[in-house]
Amino acid sequence: MDHSGWLKRYRLKPHLPRHVAIIMDGNGRWAKKRHLPRIAGHRAGALSIREIVRLSGQLGLTALTLYAFSTENWKRPRKEVSLLMQLLKQYLRSEVAELLQNNVRLGTIGNTGDLPREIQEELKNAIQITSRCTGLNLILALSYSGRADLTEAVRKIAKKVKSGKIKLASVREETIAKELSTKNLPEVDLLIRTSGEMRISNFLLWELAYSEFHVTKTLWPDFRTPHFIAAIRDFQKRQRRFGGVESVVGSVISWAR
Repeated sequence: MDHSGWLKRYRLKPHLPRHVAIIMDGNGRWAKKRHLPRIAGHRAGALSIREIVRLSGQLGLTALTLYAFSTENWKRPRKEVSLLMQLLKQYLRSEVAELLQNNVRLGTIGNTGDLPREIQEELKNAIQITSRCTGLNLILALSYSGRADLTEAVRKIAKKVKSGKIKLASVREETIAKELSTKNLPEVDLLIRTSGEMRISNFLLWELAYSEFHVTKTLWPDFRTPHFIAAIRDFQKRQRRFGGVESVVGSVISWAR
């Protein structure tokens, strides 16, 4: 599929990030500002997801990973967690046709076995339906913990060393990367965090080693096409050095105004 028309439309250069990850923050604050229940913010945030997924596919990105539900989120009030699970169920049911239409393949990272059985079934169904799509890879991080993912990778490697499948001296960075839940994805080029918070919240701890960060004060339910395009334009201004010295030094973190 030729994506050049969309690049021209948004005046973007060809060197797009292959993999964008987003910490979708600010749903609760969005609702509070409007004197609405927190779930209203989550529902509004789902509209942002639809628009950004569609746009990512139009631009020809390889992968979009959304931090949808962390392991820490289980600590929230039971009612809010229950409503979030129902909202996830509704999203999967309502959006699968849109994903198919836009050639988007759905996947997940995280301990999805912690999710309610009905949610697991909905995920399985949506993943199967979109499995032959060849465009954008949409990855939902659900019951996800960067530390837990790294810990599990270490366990797998230790087991292989113990059984003699690999030698301890042969363990390299690539060995670890191949055991992570993101092993089939390109490295994250751009991390976007909404709501202005300056932390990564246990998200993709290994994968963000050389990512560019774009932090915007915009709350997630208000995050739309202009904000996403601004983040990509910001990315395209960076000259990434990956620890080298031959590129122009640029700011690692940019604030969107």
